[in-house]
Amino acid sequence: MSHNTSVVTKERFNQGIASFNEWLEKIDNRQKQFKMHYDEYTPEKNDLQELQAIVSEFNIKALLLGESWCPDVWRGLPVLAKLAEETGMEVKYFLKDENQDIMSEFLKDGEFESIPTIIFYDKNLNYLFHWIERPQQANEEMAFMRDKFLSNVPAEGEEKDEAMKAYRREIATKAEEWRHLTLKEIVTNLKNSLN
Repeated sequence: MSHNTSVVTKERFNQGIASFNEWLEKIDNRQKQFKMHYDEYTPEKNDLQELQAIVSEFNIKALLLGESWCPDVWRGLPVLAKLAEETGMEVKYFLKDENQDIMSEFLKDGEFESIPTIIFYDKNLNYLFHWIERPQQANEEMAFMRDKFLSNVPAEGEEKDEAMKAYRREIATKAEEWRHLTLKEIVTNLKNSLN
């Protein structure tokens, strides 16, 4: 995907929400969840230093597509916000539903609207790579948890509700680890994209 064919021009990029605090003001719910994940996250020092060096050398920018209702966005957006603050990386946040043309360029497996989607660019807004939803390890762990808590459960009713609560509690215990893995994957993908 090249900058020349993308709807994400420099002008469009600059129209995004410019900070985590502005994001919190723009959304109409779930501020508490976003703030909790932001406050709980402290990037691991070595990974953060690696990212800082890459951001400094290549003036990396990022665009995040998300919505306030999505738990993966509650976890992922605060990570990117914290990384931006710590490294000086320019980040713009976009509401997915208001920016379907951008979303359509970055569908998961070419067909699914999955968020958060974070698109990374160099200083000239040349596309480097995009990261979707959650770390790969989280995808694997969630599949295991779905089997553990939700297989053989009725499609609806009290038993389903209780199983979903247990599933969500288990996911919540993984939030810190998944936030750290997000940073690791971003660093790895940036290094691969820039080589």
